[in-house]
Amino acid sequence: MTISRRTLLATGAGLGLLTACGSNTGRGGGGSGSKGPRLAQWYHQYGEAGTEQAVKRYAAAYDKADVAVQWRPGNYDEQTAAALLTDSGPDVFEVNGPTLDQIQGGQVVDLTDLFEGVRDDFNPAVLAPKTYDGKIWAIPQVVDMHLLYYRKILLDDAGVRPPKSLDELVDAAKALTTKNVKGLFLGNDGGAGALGITPLYAAGLSSVTADGEVGFDDPAAARTLGKLRQLYADKSLLLGAPADWADPSAFVQELTAMQWCGLWALPAVKKELGDDFGVLALPADGPDGRPALPVGSYGAAVSARSDHKKEAKEFLKWLWIDKTEYQEDFALSYGFHIPARLSLVKKADKLKEGPAADAVRYSTEYGYAEPLLWTPASRTAYQDALSRVIKSGADPDSELKSVVRTVRAELARTKKKP
Repeated sequence: MTISRRTLLATGAGLGLLTACGSNTGRGGGGSGSKGPRLAQWYHQYGEAGTEQAVKRYAAAYDKADVAVQWRPGNYDEQTAAALLTDSGPDVFEVNGPTLDQIQGGQVVDLTDLFEGVRDDFNPAVLAPKTYDGKIWAIPQVVDMHLLYYRKILLDDAGVRPPKSLDELVDAAKALTTKNVKGLFLGNDGGAGALGITPLYAAGLSSVTADGEVGFDDPAAARTLGKLRQLYADKSLLLGAPADWADPSAFVQELTAMQWCGLWALPAVKKELGDDFGVLALPADGPDGRPALPVGSYGAAVSARSDHKKEAKEFLKWLWIDKTEYQEDFALSYGFHIPARLSLVKKADKLKEGPAADAVRYSTEYGYAEPLLWTPASRTAYQDALSRVIKSGADPDSELKSVVRTVRAELARTKKKP
């Protein structure tokens, strides 16, 4: 399977800058000139058939500008970060963010006025990380999420119920492990990359609090991470699978009874297993915990270096706010995703029953998005520590104390920016 939208949830991905990103920007020349100014619109290269044709169809239908869509292969986030610093980048673009540096650096345009009358119709979990200083800097396009898939028949045969706590997940994974089947697959690295900060939220904590402080300087964090180590020590985890966690092949081929994967995999799982599966959030841990799962959304933004910022904003309003039929088509006709608009979710027949309906409910009840203040440096320090805890048995308390120091320094650094 080729899956690309998962990159917006990749907890290990940070942004860097390229020295060059090519000169084929789509600006200038080549347009008919009959539909107003020429706008260059960038997308990352989706792996889902029909997506490129769909966005080009949307752009062609717009009659107030000549929109030239560019499909950008390679490391899109780095390409975009570099292009935003030049005069040859896009006018409008898809962004896994924007990042705090891009917002504070004045690289993107404030889009708050486009949301008048519709702000409450956007999923608040994915709108939050696109909001800074009371302003909205990108329009969420679709919602993607991670989920815990489980095989009903394997749990029934082992006398195991779907886990409702992290302790039950540890016990279930051990009980479901046999000679040929592992109880749980969290990725070939044992879960550090795929789970990321989700265990902190399952413990009732957070990565960064709403007021910009470290959200996991608490004994509960070390306790929860220790349970992930227990999964590894019990040899309940599938390791070295032919494909990593974002591909459901290990699950549908019965190499594992449970797998952490993405919503994008649901149609493939259903095709192979019919109704013999269910989905869960990561179960809660401790008295203050609650189920948790990450949600994310690529957004549509306007470059501050565009020569046509007004026209670019008008185009994005037309596409991602006014044209709801395109928004539903984009979410559900190419791959499987949740529309960012709550009203569209309620209308979508594909989301009204079974695991899909459960996923929608989890996304609103238990979903969290990485905060803007969770910087690449903080993310890397945390994930490295989590990996040492899981795979090497490092002391969770000591590891987290070091991460807390790094995160505090990052928060102090970002607060100093204008």
